[in-house]
Amino acid sequence: MRRVSLSAAAVALGLLLTACGSDEKEQPRVTAAQQCDGTLSPAAAKALESVLRAEKFLEADSGGLKRTVDQLIEDQAREGRPPGHPAMCEVTTDQGLEMRVEFRLYERDDLYDDGRDWTTSGRHLYALGREASSDNETARLFVGCTSPRLKGSSERPAPIQGLLRFDKPLKGALPDNTPATREAYLTVLHSVTLAVVKELGCENNAGLPERPVLTEKKWRGER
Repeated sequence: MRRVSLSAAAVALGLLLTACGSDEKEQPRVTAAQQCDGTLSPAAAKALESVLRAEKFLEADSGGLKRTVDQLIEDQAREGRPPGHPAMCEVTTDQGLEMRVEFRLYERDDLYDDGRDWTTSGRHLYALGREASSDNETARLFVGCTSPRLKGSSERPAPIQGLLRFDKPLKGALPDNTPATREAYLTVLHSVTLAVVKELGCENNAGLPERPVLTEKKWRGER
């Protein structure tokens, strides 16, 4: 009788745990267009799907656009190099692939086109903004913003850098370093950066076109 009672208790416990687990709600899945506070253009949303190989993504926190703009305004008014900040947005798939976009003020030494040929290390230069470059892990877009919201930018445009980073799983791999990968990264980064400079009220959208024209160019040190 004792064996029967223990078995019955184990079954009952298993049913109870199963019932509790079924009550847990899965994190909602959303489309690419709903990522990054809705700042992705149709082309950028398709580019995001292509590099992350997914059509649905884990729901992300909202408010990144306003937070990022407020931080850039505060950093421009602060003396000295500003500290790091949370990413503007993070995009995550069920497979664990993740892409982050973040913004900060930059210094001249942060620019890549310094006389070296970065193509040999896999990074390519594009004619977009003050400077744009990409490999298969990161894309960077540098712009200068003149806006009443940014202290002193009428004399010296605020130097703003957008950074996109692809974070692969421990057992995963980066996308191939192809023109398609690099252009997809820059398409996403351009779309989010354009939303940021519009929110800041940058003159002429900080030199960014409504649609990116991704023309590759040579580094100054490239023969």
